[in-house]
Amino acid sequence: MPSLRSQNRPLGFAACAIASMLWGCGFFFGKIALREMNVGAMVLYRFLFACIGLLPLLVRHKPQLNGREWRQLALCAAMGVPLQFLIQFRGLSLTTVSHASLMVGTMPVMLALGATLFARERLSALGWVSLAGSTAGAVLIVLGKASAGRSGQAPTLAGDLLVVLSLMICLVWVLMNKSLMQRHSSVSITVWGTLLGTAMLAVIVPVLYGWPPVHISAGAWGASVGAGLLCTGATTLLWNWGLTQVPASQAGVLLNMEPLIGSLLGVALLGERLEATAFAGGLLIVLAAVVLTVSSSRAAKAVAEAPESQ
Repeated sequence: MPSLRSQNRPLGFAACAIASMLWGCGFFFGKIALREMNVGAMVLYRFLFACIGLLPLLVRHKPQLNGREWRQLALCAAMGVPLQFLIQFRGLSLTTVSHASLMVGTMPVMLALGATLFARERLSALGWVSLAGSTAGAVLIVLGKASAGRSGQAPTLAGDLLVVLSLMICLVWVLMNKSLMQRHSSVSITVWGTLLGTAMLAVIVPVLYGWPPVHISAGAWGASVGAGLLCTGATTLLWNWGLTQVPASQAGVLLNMEPLIGSLLGVALLGERLEATAFAGGLLIVLAAVVLTVSSSRAAKAVAEAPESQ
């Protein structure tokens, strides 16, 4: 794990922010793919394309884990890939893109609490204020939701709760990954964890959902490729590297970029409507992310410029 003086917090926050924004496209791509395939097939295709994008990294990032660490990585992969994503996109199939995206607004609070309780990280008073403001923004967006969109899909409590359940599983994945990345390269953990999780999907999906369809439209294939390369491969690399530069509790506030982007896509491309309160919520989310990033960067700079203790 890099020391405080060697960490690049601005780039770390930028990596986590970009990952969160790309994750915000995941529900949109998923909804397109779900028009022509079941949840299992959609998730499997997503991770197969992610693996294709990550394969070149295998050459320079060979695993150097011991037996206990391989077991931890396997458990982490099981939690973070088949379990999280099959539950999450089952939830999406029962609700709207905007509503599923908005449920992600609960994740930063979960992550901050989890990192504080289990990873012994400390969140400053300003950090908690930023989290509160960011979460308040997500609540405002929920209150501003107005319609289901042109697809006719209405949000349901079951769908929303399944998405929240998947986020709780995601919390375990984040903290377990961070533990492994304290001893190993973030790229290595990302690549090998994704490959393990995809292998598990390849066994589980045909048994539970049947063989994935091959004769689907170009739009469905495009959505699968986009979800795999951009919303899975690129995001996981960016997020995991970002966590080596900034505390998980502080990076968590940037996860609220995901509901903002997802909601905007739902409005712009799927005909869903958001009222003035939703746009106010989006502004709060961005403001909280900026405040936390700037304050943390200044604090890190002050520490770096301070003289070494004798």
